[in-house]
Amino acid sequence: MTFQESEILELKKSTSELKESVISIVAMLNKHQRGEAWFGIKNDGVVVGQQVSDKTIRDISKAIADHVEPKIYPIIEQTTVDAKQCIKVLVKGKEHPYYAYGRAYIRVGDEDRQLSARELENLILTKNRDRLRWDTEFCSKATVDDIGAGKLKSFLKLSGLKFDTIPNSLEKLNLVRDGKLLNAAMLCFARKPEKFFPNARLRCAVFGTLDTTFTISMQDFYGDVFYLIKKAEEFILEHINIGMRLDGLLRVDVPEIDPEAFREAIINAFCHRDYREYDSVNIAIFKDRVEIRSPGLLYGGLTIASIRKKMVSARRNELLAELFQRSHRIEKWGRGIKMILEREPATEFEEIGTVQFVATFKRKNVETPTEDFLGTTTQKTSEKTSEKTSEKTSEQILAAIKEDATLSARQLAEMLGLSPRAIEFQISQLRKEGILKRIGPDKGGYWEVGK
Repeated sequence: MTFQESEILELKKSTSELKESVISIVAMLNKHQRGEAWFGIKNDGVVVGQQVSDKTIRDISKAIADHVEPKIYPIIEQTTVDAKQCIKVLVKGKEHPYYAYGRAYIRVGDEDRQLSARELENLILTKNRDRLRWDTEFCSKATVDDIGAGKLKSFLKLSGLKFDTIPNSLEKLNLVRDGKLLNAAMLCFARKPEKFFPNARLRCAVFGTLDTTFTISMQDFYGDVFYLIKKAEEFILEHINIGMRLDGLLRVDVPEIDPEAFREAIINAFCHRDYREYDSVNIAIFKDRVEIRSPGLLYGGLTIASIRKKMVSARRNELLAELFQRSHRIEKWGRGIKMILEREPATEFEEIGTVQFVATFKRKNVETPTEDFLGTTTQKTSEKTSEKTSEKTSEQILAAIKEDATLSARQLAEMLGLSPRAIEFQISQLRKEGILKRIGPDKGGYWEVGK
């Protein structure tokens, strides 16, 4: 009989290594929920034997009982191998994570490694994955009357399914259990999802610099997850540079960031985010980059390195992902990250703290007249987006003032959904250009629009 250590087999020359064997037992249980520990066999497989008495068996049993949590009940056997006395300890348990001497370990090959806080969290989440899934939980107080029939019909048509009644259609999509609507149903098809989930929201902002010190505009959107994905795409396209190329005699617009790439990142943000976190999905557009920020870190033990190198996928919201797949928004085999990197190789992925995953797309702006990102000579600068947004804001301010010349900067900010600081900056520019003039004092005066 030959012995070789593995992820479910640990060898010890004697009970002098009892503490180490207890740690190995815990490591094997956390990895495979079973394992064997032998005493009287060296780690190279050589049988040396172990002196065995009733006290020896009791010492092993007591060490396991005193230092392993939750409790396990091992089978401890005295056995003969190559005419030498040995002890075999068999363990099984599904109540992981298990702790030895107050610490959790995991088996890696034939070694025992202490679990980090992140690994321990993932182990707990994996064990309770189905029970803890947010998208399959009941949505309290939700009724069929809260479902938008038009939304459901459009989705079913896109998915190649037929609509008959709302309850039957939801059943087809596995969005009802025991007669109760699930969270995924309300997030996707409720008339007003924000009534049930305040974080069914998209927050978008454009910043005038490389950080958040100067906000040009900020806008929040509420609605079902498919609507929010659409608004996120539109917002990015509206605020990044658009180049052009000729296709025969036709002009074709080409955004500076590949739309398919950032669309995939947006879909991932909504599909795989942690909906237990109150925060929203955020789009932040800076002079040099676009960031798509999603609540929740990578799921299921995935790392930045693994998603960049391999086509792997671990779904935090399995039911929601199934709906995205049915409607052809995502692929089953986790090709999304690979596609993003094929189209935008400079894309960066980052986990921030314990709460946020960020995908960052570099913008292809240039500072001086030169060939732009399409090879067309142009005077495009890194201020292009800021100028485009500022021009639009100025037009909105002037239109509002023409309707009511007594509006204050604070009132304009509330009307346009911008910060008072951004409004004051735009008014200052308009006054410098002679387009806007203040008649009378700040209180009681009015605006006069010039040329």
